[in-house]
Amino acid sequence: MRVAVVILNYNGERHLAHYLPSVVANSGGADIIVADNGSTDGSVQLLKNDFSSVQLIELEQNYGFAEGYNRALAYLDDYDCYVLLNSDVYTPKGWLEPLVSRLESDPNIGVVGPKILSDTERESFEYAGAAGGYIDYLGYPFCRGRILSTLEKDEGQYNDSREVFWVGGAAFCVRKAVYRSLGGLCGDFFAHMEEIDLCWRMQLDGWKVVVEPKSKVYHLGGGTLAANSPRKIFLNHRNNLAMLYRCATPLQRAVVAVVRPFTDLAAALSYLVGGDIEGAKAVFSAWREFIRWHSRLAKERKEIRGYAKHDSKYIYKGIIVLRYLFGGRKFEKLL
Repeated sequence: MRVAVVILNYNGERHLAHYLPSVVANSGGADIIVADNGSTDGSVQLLKNDFSSVQLIELEQNYGFAEGYNRALAYLDDYDCYVLLNSDVYTPKGWLEPLVSRLESDPNIGVVGPKILSDTERESFEYAGAAGGYIDYLGYPFCRGRILSTLEKDEGQYNDSREVFWVGGAAFCVRKAVYRSLGGLCGDFFAHMEEIDLCWRMQLDGWKVVVEPKSKVYHLGGGTLAANSPRKIFLNHRNNLAMLYRCATPLQRAVVAVVRPFTDLAAALSYLVGGDIEGAKAVFSAWREFIRWHSRLAKERKEIRGYAKHDSKYIYKGIIVLRYLFGGRKFEKLL
């Protein structure tokens, strides 16, 4: 299986200088490619001067995570699978082989992800992926090892390889044929939730989404947008609503339509109470944009639900916020 490890970069010169050496040193057998998303810092010059073994794709502007990857991967025909890897991920020796082997072990696996740990607290899981992700019935994501903002220590409790609902986009090993047949990531999302949306569409099309903890990587996180950034709040809310509209069953979509306005209003009010006026505005802006997208999303939904072979078994039928409030702060206590 021919593998391309593809790092999308935007003004990430500092991250490339720090993390790319580990990728180059520890990804034997794979081609390393950096797709630059129109950076205005010294990223491209750094790559040309210090990383001659790394292939460079230069995109003319910042297309965001989703469309940036779509455009970059369109150039890469001669591979069997792509590993989408964030620029702020440290890859230890032996990280890649278990992912590729797991993908090769079952022709029905569309994507496989590693165990993602924090690069700043290496004994802890990292927020965006941990040991495999799920969503609840209202669409809120959580992980084996991370419920809402509570992160668990990695004590080997999630070392089994299993099917999950989503794996983190920070390290995402996907079959080229599956990626292309489903149209890749949703470019309109720009960033955030795009990997969960793609994993959902894979399952609707009959593919498995698998986590393989024999592989582990260390993710810094927040390299592009800080957790409390209004832009990040906006993208997460808008894209989550769009994903649900595109992919959910009629029943789930109906429940979301009734309940989510109240939960998102509560989120906006919590930002206001905390003095974050811009965060509250971002929630309302997300809903406004989602409503503007309605006709486009309806067409996309018709196509996606049209090819759905069966619905995912890995949507948690409860509400994760309620379980969290009543003591469900560890994944193993939920499922």
